[in-house]
Amino acid sequence: MTASEYPRSPMPPQQQERRPGLTAPMDPAPDHGESSYQGSNRLAGKVALITGADSGIGRAVAIAFAREGADVAIAYLDEHDDARDTARWVEQAGRRALLLPGDITDREHCKALVAKTAEVFGRIDVLVNNAAYQATYDKLEDISDDEWDKTYSTNIGAMFRITKAALAHMQSGGTIINTTSVNADAPNPGLIAYASTKGAIQNFTGGLAQLLAERGIRANCVAPGPIWTPLIPSTMPPSSVENFGKQTPMKRPGQPAELAAAYVMLATDEASYISGATIAVTGGKPII
Repeated sequence: MTASEYPRSPMPPQQQERRPGLTAPMDPAPDHGESSYQGSNRLAGKVALITGADSGIGRAVAIAFAREGADVAIAYLDEHDDARDTARWVEQAGRRALLLPGDITDREHCKALVAKTAEVFGRIDVLVNNAAYQATYDKLEDISDDEWDKTYSTNIGAMFRITKAALAHMQSGGTIINTTSVNADAPNPGLIAYASTKGAIQNFTGGLAQLLAERGIRANCVAPGPIWTPLIPSTMPPSSVENFGKQTPMKRPGQPAELAAAYVMLATDEASYISGATIAVTGGKPII
């Protein structure tokens, strides 16, 4: 499917009760680059750990990395069917896949998934902190303390802990790529908890890039706009799902496959002087 053929808003009405959602019920099905991404050995021999790699952006990045020659550790919560599908695509590309289920709000699990990746693959060359949690609320008073804490623990707390653990297994030339959001610069008030974590991620990444520069490890962000992933029908009201992406200049949601090239570029040795940057993939909406 080409970009001109991608679905435009309005999207079919739909909602999923389960969070963070599943790929199979989505209509239309997201494009992760399964039939379109062509690799050219830009990540040959590298090892990547990707959180939230079962579906959405994480799956698209896993497929692209594998087709560029990387082995991939697939960290995810408990969406086992989705994760196995991602692993199948990685293995079809001739690379090794490692499934790492578990809750990254658990501090010990953050350490364990890094340790298992290093045990199986010997090292970590690329860390992609992509997993995220969100929920929509019309009023601040409706957000419980537990909900707020879960959002922060998933989106920024786990990023800190996984990154800290991974550094022990990363050499000079390694790279860390964190998924922030257009919400870091233009926060959606209905996603205030999520949006504020995305601002924190961008700030964390800028500081991290400076801390790690002397060690030869780079840190960057990718800032997606509205992307068609299971998180959308599982965390947004039907009206928001139907009009998802309509607010962009392109008048449609992005597909996960349209993010992959940004992550690949940042992971390659070609990007050796890029650190502390944010790459916007927003359908034409500028970020400041």
